[in-house]
Amino acid sequence: MKLDTFIQQNRLPAAFAKSAERCYLPFAEWLEARVAENKGRTYVLGINGAQGTGKSTLAQLISEYLTSSKGRKVVILSIDDIYLTRAERRSLGDNVHPLLCTRGVPGTHDVALGISLIERLCELQKGETLKVPAFDKSRDDRYPDSDWSSVNGPVDLVIFEGWCVASQAVADAELQRPVNELESSADADGRWRTYVNEQLAGSYVKLFAALDGLLFLQVPNFSAVFRWRLEQEHKLRESARQDADAVMSDAQVSEFIQYFERITRNNLTVLPSTADAVIKLGDDHQALSLRLPKGT
Repeated sequence: MKLDTFIQQNRLPAAFAKSAERCYLPFAEWLEARVAENKGRTYVLGINGAQGTGKSTLAQLISEYLTSSKGRKVVILSIDDIYLTRAERRSLGDNVHPLLCTRGVPGTHDVALGISLIERLCELQKGETLKVPAFDKSRDDRYPDSDWSSVNGPVDLVIFEGWCVASQAVADAELQRPVNELESSADADGRWRTYVNEQLAGSYVKLFAALDGLLFLQVPNFSAVFRWRLEQEHKLRESARQDADAVMSDAQVSEFIQYFERITRNNLTVLPSTADAVIKLGDDHQALSLRLPKGT
């Protein structure tokens, strides 16, 4: 894999090369060693990072590097790909809380589908094929089955990336006080955030238990999340089809990230000490340092 070609194809800034050489490719080498140690069993890596941290780009870089340099078969699965459909979330909003109509938080994913996908990817044998779902953010709905991609077995590495991958529930007492205007105005009684926390403490535990390792992309602060998420939406706006009806304005992005603030802040407190590897990101979006387990 040629790094400059990857940068050009993904329309990345030239400075990405320094981040890759300093942190991303050394992590990929560490990951290759873990895959080799797994002795033929599929290794499942989780990547957690707030909106706009570059999880998808990093997953793609790791995939292309290990495929071209090590001959590995890699499958990338985003937690976004297992969102409930728009109709399912509307039903959830009608029956549980209106805020659950908006995709993103725990409780808006098809967890059973995610668990099944990872299990089946790990069991996939030579000659066997599995279709993997995908989500269209520009329409805020899952692609039809006919547009799902096909994966041929066997698979060496599954990369499961998402903003809440490996996130943990908190004590009920921590839910009492709202953390932003969204929680104050739209969830004054705390029903929504309590439901979300219950999901993390419930079915999501089994989903995240499938991980063999976790990489945490650590943002410098929560204020950076808005800027970076805004950049994502601008790119989506440029590439969206004309029939897209769910591309957000800047004001909508500002409100949207409030849905994730509570869990994101908790991740910044908890995951640096629980993740297997941590990459610190600077305010300019560049990777500053990589921390790996001692002795590796």
